[in-house]
Order: sequence, then structure tokens, then C-alpha cells
Amino acid sequence: MGRLEFSRMQLLVTANTTTLSYWLNWRTLLCSFIVLTPIVVALFIIWKYEGLKQVKCDGRENQEGLGCNELYDDDVWRPCLQEIHPFWLLGYRFVAFCLALATISFKVVLNGCGIFYYYTQWTFTLVTIYFGFGTLLSIYGCYQHQKMSSCAFNAQHVRIDAEQGYYMPLTNRKDANVKRKTLNLQERCNVSQSAGISSYLFQVLFQINAGAVMLTDFIYWSVIYPFLTIKDYNLNFMTVNLHTLNVILLLGDTALNCLPFPWFRISYFILWTGAYVIFQWIIHACVSIWWPYPFLDLSSPYAPLWYSVMALMHLPCYGLFALIINTKHYLLSKWFPQSYRCFKIEE
Repeated sequence: MGRLEFSRMQLLVTANTTTLSYWLNWRTLLCSFIVLTPIVVALFIIWKYEGLKQVKCDGRENQEGLGCNELYDDDVWRPCLQEIHPFWLLGYRFVAFCLALATISFKVVLNGCGIFYYYTQWTFTLVTIYFGFGTLLSIYGCYQHQKMSSCAFNAQHVRIDAEQGYYMPLTNRKDANVKRKTLNLQERCNVSQSAGISSYLFQVLFQINAGAVMLTDFIYWSVIYPFLTIKDYNLNFMTVNLHTLNVILLLGDTALNCLPFPWFRISYFILWTGAYVIFQWIIHACVSIWWPYPFLDLSSPYAPLWYSVMALMHLPCYGLFALIINTKHYLLSKWFPQSYRCFKIEE
């Protein structure tokens, strides 16, 4: 779904999209229903699971099926195995960020800012933001990990002092104070805080990208490249890079990270695609210009069918990524039962 040659794009110019007749017809009405209905449902699901969950956690209401503390502050920077130091996840995210940023920057230099007319570049930019944000969170996480390691070291020494004693026997009061100090240190070292807004935002970015990269690459390699490119179209390195690197980088991060993957956050993925479609409608209502993807053209008699197929594709694309994560959970929990720290996908 990348930027193809301009000559090909000229072929996609159809009816004048600025006329009322283009928009006031049964096809547009039906396509609007296909696009807007999932958006409304997605907003309701987000309100139910994000809004009411907070109400429950505050103790004011108890809604069945809504869980508290599904995400902890260290979930965004800790690797899934205890033996892996957070620095390795930091290193991976930094390298991935540099690769993604270099790719999208080179594409802008090569083709101009007009590339952001395409869903592929929207998604690739979001992947770049994800890894940039993840790098910052991992830097913070490495700092926190170092603090907790020092804290655990001090707690261990206090415990040894309490067990062995030094130079003189402790009175009952002093002994109780040392034990209390040991317990307090251990509690401060081992506690995991509930996630803040930045951690939830990072998880939302992860789940939007999970669905969007699968949708982008699947549609390009299964629909656009085989059927919608002009004859003798040359597949260049940048096009292949844009439609493979995004999913490769995200799968690598998925293998290392410990982020939960609740199903209800498919709603954000739906909102992301819906925002792109509405953006295209607004552009075409103002300017008669070619469509970036022919299946978005509302003048086609098959437009409702295309829009329905694209809407339904969100489920298998998101579901495939969820299956990959569940497979990771199953394998790593079997191979490393003592050190694996993630959980299965939540409902």
C-alpha cells in the first residue's frame, strides 16, 4: 500500500469528487454506514472497558468482566524472561527506531510529504513513534532496574545482619526494628506500581500497530501488488522495505516484550483506520483528486462490497497477531516456566 508511480495514479482518477451527486447517493450512504458503525461500536467498547474499569478500580462500582491493574508500570520495559536484562530490549528498540526513522525519512526526501496521503505511511510513521517512545520508556526502565537491583542488594545485607548479628546480641526491640527494616526494604524492592498514562498510551500504540501492520502488508501483497499495479511495474527496494520492515520490527519487539494484549483494544485499531478513511473523504470532498487505493472510490458500484471486505479484514488481521502472541505465551511458558513473566491474552 505504498506510493506507486504517478502515471498509475492518474489511472485512478474517476468522477469529480467535489460534486453533490458524488456524495448524495445510495453507495455513499451505505459505505458511510459500514465505516461509521464500527467507529461508534469501538467508542462504546473503549468507554466500557477503559472508563468503567477506572470506576471499578476506584471502588465506586463493580462491573463483571472489567479487571483492574491489567498493566503495570514495568510491563512496558521489562523483557518477558527474567534472565534477559532490560538493556537488551532498550537496545532492540533503539535500533528499530533508527531503522524505521531512516526508512521513512529517506522516503520523504525521495518522494516528498505527499507520501502521507497513504495508509502505509501513516502506519509506518506510527511504528516509528512506537519505537521512539519505547526507547524512552526502556531508558527509564533500565534506570529503575538499576535502582531495584541496588535496593535488593541493600535488603539482602540487612537480612544477613538481622540473621547473624554483629558484635553484640540484639534486644527484642532492636531485633524487631531490624526485621521491620528488612521487610520494608523488600517491599519497596519488589512492588510493581500500576501503570500510568504513558504506559497505557504505549500499550495502545502497540495494539494499533499490531493490527495496522498486518492489514497494510496483507492488502498490499495479496490485493494491490498482484491485481492493481500497472503492467511492467517495477518493485523497488523501498516499496518492499515499507511493506515488510514494519511487521518484522514489531514481531521482534513482541518476542521480547511483556505487554498484555486484551482483545477489546482492537477498538483503537478500528478508530485508526476509520480516521484515515474519513480523512480521505474530507480531502476528496474539497478537491477532486485520485484515490490512493481504488477500493476507496465511492463511485464504483462495488464500493459497498469493498468497504465491507476491508472492515471485516480487521478481525483476522488483529486475530492473527493475537494468535502469534498466544503462541509465544504457550511456547515460552513451557520452555521457561520459572522465568517467564507474561500472561495469556485477556478477553
